[in-house]
Amino acid sequence: MTQIWISAAGLFGATLFGSILGFFIKELPHKWNDTILGYCAGIMLAASTIGLIVPAFEMCDNSITPWWSICISVMVGALFLNVLDIITPHMHNITGLDAEEHRNNASLNRVLLFVLAIAIHKLPEGIAAGVTISNEESFSWIVTIGIAFHNIPEGMVIIAPLILAGISHIRTMMIALAIGLLEIVGLLVGIGLGTISINLLPIMLGFAGGAMLYVTSDEMIPETHTHGYQKQATYALLLGFMTLLLLEKFL
Repeated sequence: MTQIWISAAGLFGATLFGSILGFFIKELPHKWNDTILGYCAGIMLAASTIGLIVPAFEMCDNSITPWWSICISVMVGALFLNVLDIITPHMHNITGLDAEEHRNNASLNRVLLFVLAIAIHKLPEGIAAGVTISNEESFSWIVTIGIAFHNIPEGMVIIAPLILAGISHIRTMMIALAIGLLEIVGLLVGIGLGTISINLLPIMLGFAGGAMLYVTSDEMIPETHTHGYQKQATYALLLGFMTLLLLEKFL
């Protein structure tokens, strides 16, 4: 029971800490905004491939899940975000902004897609940690620590774009906390399902990875290449990718 509480506090606390840091990022010129967004895109690329899709394929060896189902789940995840791209103008109840502003604010819609992609992959991440805890023979803190570490920059990523899009500080923090709680829900689900979830987890990881790849390629990278700072945004992307790669290697 202690392991569950420590894991839940660590996962949620890391997201909260990153979100608080995000409030210190005020309006930035395009030069720095594109650089930060490029860095975050690199983190997203690494998280989706190395942290989600590759482990999903590796899990196929220890479950009844066929490898081709991972390919399908990745594409379905991308398609799901594509559908969300259509309905985001109707999400004004979440942001507190009127519907007209959503329809006429392409930047806001991109931000919502980005935040939704992060929210989607929180659930399977939590399940991954929960499955590890439920299996006492192979229990390790490595999975929880690794997820918690990259929750910090993800927490920052959630806050800054929402504030820059004009969403109030209070509502922005509520959105960040809700996303953090999704990981706690995933943790409890993973513990509850136990070994059964091992067969479901690869598909969920693939789905989340596809969603993250879609929003990174379709929204984030193009945005960093529209103001003339694409070179430094590209190097920032590589730095973000290597940051999560190194976290994966040492944790």
